[in-house]
Amino acid sequence: MSDLILNVTFGVVEPARRAPAGNRKHKKFVRRRHLERKRALERKQRPAALQLGGGCPRKRGGRGRRKRRPEAGGGEREEHKEHEGKDPPGSSGGTTQETGTKRTQGAKKAAKGPVRATGLPPPPSKLVAIDCEMVGTGPGGCTSSLARCSIVGYEGDVLYDSYVRPTEPIVDYRTRWSGIRKKHMVNAVPFCKAQREILKILSGKVVVGHAVHNDFKALKYSHPKELTRDTSKIPLLNQKGGFPENVAISLKRLAKELLHKDIQVGKSGHCSVEDARTTMELYKVVEAEWEQHLMKEQHSKQE
Repeated sequence: MSDLILNVTFGVVEPARRAPAGNRKHKKFVRRRHLERKRALERKQRPAALQLGGGCPRKRGGRGRRKRRPEAGGGEREEHKEHEGKDPPGSSGGTTQETGTKRTQGAKKAAKGPVRATGLPPPPSKLVAIDCEMVGTGPGGCTSSLARCSIVGYEGDVLYDSYVRPTEPIVDYRTRWSGIRKKHMVNAVPFCKAQREILKILSGKVVVGHAVHNDFKALKYSHPKELTRDTSKIPLLNQKGGFPENVAISLKRLAKELLHKDIQVGKSGHCSVEDARTTMELYKVVEAEWEQHLMKEQHSKQE
């Protein structure tokens, strides 16, 4: 009988070990806890990082929370949105308001233009000279009515020169002095229209004239006294011409002595353009001294 040999292994084969469910849960818990701690640390460090980067910490009390962005640059973009329309970092609202006020005041001064020094004459663009010729109307031709008006600028350029038809019938043309004849009235401008045109030119201007109150009377107009320069009432002109200070000297005599020119010559009458230009030339002779004298008078009245 043959021997039967049985090889029996008494070792126990262990099955593959599985990680207990409790270990996986524990690892997830540890990983989650680690992430939470890491995020909490990032939140604590974020303000410092933003300050280093030039940003500002987010203000509290907003309407809603903004989504955090994982990248560090996202926080800077959010802070940039918060500062849109506001003052830049490092500036204060008070300084900006003061600067804006100063700029506004400077703009107003610039709009007004350069300020002229006290005692200086008015700018040439503000100066005009006027002369009018009159005819006689009314009973006996005793009423002086406007029949011609001439206005010139500082350099003698003619701004207005027209014959004017009076509202009443002409009784005396006074041709010897006025130079007006009947033919000049054919195409003359009606008084009302001429008056509107003339006053528009004189508005806001310094008006120079010789016995200019007569011209204003014929125009039925009153010009501001501070903007009127009457060469018949300037003591300085009389002094320079060797005439008594308080005597009204004729335009013809002043022109002869101070300008060395002859005007109003002959029997054809006066030329209002020539007389207006002569008046402006006389004003220029004493312009600076006269304006300084007027400024002193104004200051003394104010005191």
